[in-house]
Amino acid sequence: MAKQPILVIMAAGMGSRYGGLKQMDGIGPAGEVILHYSIYDAMRAGFRRVVFLIKHAIEEDFRRIVAARLPAELEVRYAFQELDMLPEGFQLPEGRVKPWGTGHAVLCCRELLDAPFAVINSDDYYGPAAFQLAYDALSEAKDDEKLRWMMVGYQLSQTTTSHGHVARGVCEVSADGFLTGIHERTHIVESCDGPLFTEDGQVYHLLSRETVVSMNMWGFTPSLLTCLAESFPRFLSEALRSNPLKGEFHLPAVVNQQLEAGKASVRVLTTPDRWWGVTYHEDRPLVAEALRRMAQEGRYPEKLFG
Repeated sequence: MAKQPILVIMAAGMGSRYGGLKQMDGIGPAGEVILHYSIYDAMRAGFRRVVFLIKHAIEEDFRRIVAARLPAELEVRYAFQELDMLPEGFQLPEGRVKPWGTGHAVLCCRELLDAPFAVINSDDYYGPAAFQLAYDALSEAKDDEKLRWMMVGYQLSQTTTSHGHVARGVCEVSADGFLTGIHERTHIVESCDGPLFTEDGQVYHLLSRETVVSMNMWGFTPSLLTCLAESFPRFLSEALRSNPLKGEFHLPAVVNQQLEAGKASVRVLTTPDRWWGVTYHEDRPLVAEALRRMAQEGRYPEKLFG
């Protein structure tokens, strides 16, 4: 019998632009944090196994503020991401304080991932449809001649903020719904003409509001872990030479590598739901109001998990 899909929640990063540990900011009507909504929606979809990826420094607060509210029927495990968790032969560069990125985060969970798994951010509200799409796909996920992965995509217009720029993975999707490429756009802003992105801070390019973007909601078979383990040392060799303090091992970059090599297939499942997040502290009241309104409409109980 196939093992139950796993939900991996990346909660180790500090919210530098937000101004604090936003994954522990009680923002729901009864003080829920955003990831409580993700877990609620994930459990409605069928998930019963979760791995929290955190740092040792926040473990006590995380267990008290976040985990203590969760229902007993949810199987909870913990993995830890620390800067010095590097392959043999590599050393942490002096002065490095920035995490190594989402690829490293998932690699830190590898001992706990024995089934297809979804990966999400802790500080993003994804909506119930996204979790149902992910759970249904992962329940049947199996590699064959290719690595069979998936991602949930959003329309760009459903993911922007009016309070500053955002970074999004802009996706190229084939006519039959498969990912052919993903490009990190690190500076996207809203304008009266629609979303704009810039590479140099001077020239801006218009994007369609319907552009499919990744919000870091991926679905993988355990084969990804081998790909990460093989790619991370190569990344480190280059990063420690060219950008030792800020180089990041991005999960989409590893996905792109496998796509370009013809080894992987990534189905893009698009959700109609709006994404909500607190990239900036000014976003907080908007997200709080959206959650309050959804509770009033009956989409969520006034108090999650009893």
